Amino acid sequence: MNSSTPASVYANGNDNKKFKGDRPPCSPSRVLHLRKIPCDVTEAEVISLGLPFGKVTNLLMLKGKSQAFLEMASEEAAVTMVNYYTPVTPHLRSQPVYIQYSNHRELKTDNLPNQARAQAALQAVSAVQSGNLTLPGAPSGEGTVLPGQSPVLRIIIENLFYPVTLEVLHQIFSKFGTVLKIITFTKNNQFQALLQYADPLNAHYAKMALDGQNIYNACCTLRIDFSKLTSLNVKYNNDKSRDFTRLDLPTGDGQPSLEPPMAAAFGAPGIISSPYAGAAGFAPTIGFPQATGLSVPAVPGALGPLTLTSSAVTGRMAIPGASAIPGNSVLLVTNLNPDFITPHGLFILFGVYGDVHRVKIMFNKKENALVQMADASQAQLAMNHLSGQRLYGKVLRATLSKHQAVQLPREGQEDQGLTKDFSNSPLHRFKKPGSKNFQNIFPPSATLHLSNIPPSVTMDDLKNLFTDAGCSVKAFKFFQKDRKMALIQLGSVEEAIQALIELHNHDLGENHHLRVSFSKSTI
Repeated sequence: MNSSTPASVYANGNDNKKFKGDRPPCSPSRVLHLRKIPCDVTEAEVISLGLPFGKVTNLLMLKGKSQAFLEMASEEAAVTMVNYYTPVTPHLRSQPVYIQYSNHRELKTDNLPNQARAQAALQAVSAVQSGNLTLPGAPSGEGTVLPGQSPVLRIIIENLFYPVTLEVLHQIFSKFGTVLKIITFTKNNQFQALLQYADPLNAHYAKMALDGQNIYNACCTLRIDFSKLTSLNVKYNNDKSRDFTRLDLPTGDGQPSLEPPMAAAFGAPGIISSPYAGAAGFAPTIGFPQATGLSVPAVPGALGPLTLTSSAVTGRMAIPGASAIPGNSVLLVTNLNPDFITPHGLFILFGVYGDVHRVKIMFNKKENALVQMADASQAQLAMNHLSGQRLYGKVLRATLSKHQAVQLPREGQEDQGLTKDFSNSPLHRFKKPGSKNFQNIFPPSATLHLSNIPPSVTMDDLKNLFTDAGCSVKAFKFFQKDRKMALIQLGSVEEAIQALIELHNHDLGENHHLRVSFSKSTI
């Protein structure tokens, strides 16, 4: 490719200069510049990095330079994507990939050579989004089969050297949309599952991103197809089947015993303990942005609980550091702004990702605090989503603490109200098992979801409420079907975080308290 072609101009334009020395990063743009891309990566894999955040409108791959440009439909989608991937480096083919804003405001690729594959990959995605794609190999007959028309996936797990539970599947697949039902079973000596999404589009994205991936290094390979079933009928909620929309189902008569292949996988002598003596044997290869930090049961004689933590779609799961205690529910939060932060503010913010029991701001070092969550998976989730976010002008850092619990001050001990016990707070979002709130956990975003709005409160009332709290309101809309809910878009993610702290549970009158959450949608 000679240096006069437009593609070279793109690659050698200002984007490369800012890696030489620490130039200030570019201002936000809907075009993102990706570096260190493995040479064998496909266009679909690069597009999959952007899909969870919004529509991908263009792509330019520069394979010789291990770079790519990805254009999102809106700047907000690009900002959400960069904010998400800043604390959590995404991976493609197990290699870290670096993302930043490009100097270009849009990608013009019409006259460039070698763009056919990128355009084909983009068309496949947009065809799926508009629902007019014929799947290869779809049976003809009664009209063409649209992408899956079924929201149900059939999943086979090969090389099952380590147990894969219903919870692990729920965690992986929730990344791509709301999972309604899962049934697991063993057939032909293979562990299989049927999984139903709320929407066939989610099923398509999940299949595109996950088919052929390993859950753990070199084992537990996912083979995914669309099922002929269009809906699943779940009778029992237990470790074999679950309907996440029906919490009233019985567990069935006793838990069914494990079938022999599964029992072997659960660490019967000699199966796992010898080849995988150390935790490194199971460095997992799929990470989940929406992960709930699940602890996989320990295999006897092999490794301690392996905590799945958040990373990008095909990233890696982290094994908690040796200094922190796996299973610890206490977080150490550092680099806070001592002039603005309060125990109640931390309770509200961390309460988006789990139920906060206690908060202690350090008496001698008020930019540090301990936050005790209800359990380890909630602590992991809050850490994944909040570490690296800006709050009151400073970048918050969260890590697992070496403390097992937050101690309350003894009677008469001076504390200045810096330690608070919230274990009986009525504001916990996750008290009810299976609460809808579990399905609506999203990374911090500039768009907030508001609910519990009384009929008398108008759009202007709500806009004024946020403006008075120091926010710049960019957009607002009530939900068409339910005026008790609305979306409000603010000037930045930091503004939205501060607004959530200040206005969640704000009294709107008529016995209605405003509920505020981060939204995955944009206006």
